[in-house]
Amino acid sequence: MFVAPDPGRLRLRTSVRAVLGVGAAVCVSELSGFSLIASITAGLAALLALFTVQDASAGAQRTTTALLPAAGFPVLALATALHGLATARDLAFLAVVFCGVYARRWGPRGHALGIFAFMNFFMAQFLHAVPAQLPELYAAIGLALLAAGTVRFLLWPVERRTPPAAAPPALPGTGLARPTTRQAFQATAACAVALALGQAFSEERWYWAVGTVWWTFVNTASRGETLVRGFRRVLGTVIGIAVGLLVAVPLHGAPAPSAALVALCVFGIFYTAAVSYSWMMLAVTVMAGLLYGLLGVLDHHLLVLRLVETAVGAVAAGLAVLLVLPVTTHATNHAWIRRALGCVHAATAAATARLSHDPAADPAPHAAELELLLGRVRLALAPLVHPLSPFRARKARARQVIALLDDCAREVRGLVAVSADPVASHDVRLTAACWRVEAAAEALTAGETGLDRAVTEARETRQGAGGDTALVHLHGLEKALSELATPLLTAPRS
Repeated sequence: MFVAPDPGRLRLRTSVRAVLGVGAAVCVSELSGFSLIASITAGLAALLALFTVQDASAGAQRTTTALLPAAGFPVLALATALHGLATARDLAFLAVVFCGVYARRWGPRGHALGIFAFMNFFMAQFLHAVPAQLPELYAAIGLALLAAGTVRFLLWPVERRTPPAAAPPALPGTGLARPTTRQAFQATAACAVALALGQAFSEERWYWAVGTVWWTFVNTASRGETLVRGFRRVLGTVIGIAVGLLVAVPLHGAPAPSAALVALCVFGIFYTAAVSYSWMMLAVTVMAGLLYGLLGVLDHHLLVLRLVETAVGAVAAGLAVLLVLPVTTHATNHAWIRRALGCVHAATAAATARLSHDPAADPAPHAAELELLLGRVRLALAPLVHPLSPFRARKARARQVIALLDDCAREVRGLVAVSADPVASHDVRLTAACWRVEAAAEALTAGETGLDRAVTEARETRQGAGGDTALVHLHGLEKALSELATPLLTAPRS
């Protein structure tokens, strides 16, 4: 985690900015004379705004941030109004879960609004908020979003230096074939189980089990991804509870050191989120313990209960992805790999057009999209390459696919540079090689017959290739595509 690459120190700068944004929100709330509960709500709202709003442009991010109250305020009011009505509260919570997950079909904005709505219901349970507190909580959230937005968009606009990468579009489908729809039913079923089992262990802290289910389903698409994420959440929680026993409990809610450690946890959440879910959960668990300490209810029994509820939620999520409209890991992997190969095809086609003197053709956007898709492929293949995976052959094949697709991405970047070279654009051999690569990528996504033919052609062309350095990237791309034949044609359970 500490040696993970951080190009342009983007993770570091984003993490520091998050600490400043959350700190500013809490300070504004305190200076306004709000209660401790309102200040905690402000800090959590700012954290969510900075963490979940991931639109492709700064303008879209500002719009989504401004829309967060529209999603959160009605849910917060509903949660407080139903606080003493257990059955109605539980049914309303499940409805919020379904709608929040279903909203992901509308991309990053729907994703962020769905999370914010869910977390407002969750925070009402966490803080035992009642209707009389609504005006203060609304004001605290509004000021928090304003403070966090000021830090993000005016004082430290990191995105101006490094444009944020848009998430690749979700896998297509209609009705129950749409991944977000299936996941909405899965998450709701899992939350129903977690809610029932969680209340059996605790009438007051059951919401941790539901929260575990919710976050386990964030950024996952297959049963393998969800199971691995649940395991990592439990692992991070176990380690976080151990740290909490050593750090949070002895503080007894002392304001100054607790606030300093919460700031450190916020930094840890943002710094580790992209590289290690377990480390992120460690930071989240320690932060939750510190907040309970500030509220004066922390002891070791509460931390143990937190672990139990987390385990209940992870088990519920696992059962849901196995039994409710399951999406196999292999099917998801295949879909994302095909998307990545399609992007290689598009980049090569654009380069071919560019080399054919079409000034409007630009392979660079396709190369950038390929990098994003490869990140999604790695996430989809993570269950297969996990150290605890018992399928050694599938693990080896998954690692080979990742390595070869990384080779493709590297060669595509070189191809983009070659196509931009005005001298190379007149080389007939480059144009011919681009067509061969395009045909190989198309054959890989077409099926076994076309793939075998493409592999043979690629090997023949490499044997007769000249030594011009301008062709190195194209020949390397042909080689990677041809070598992908073996892992992609291997039976998934061999």
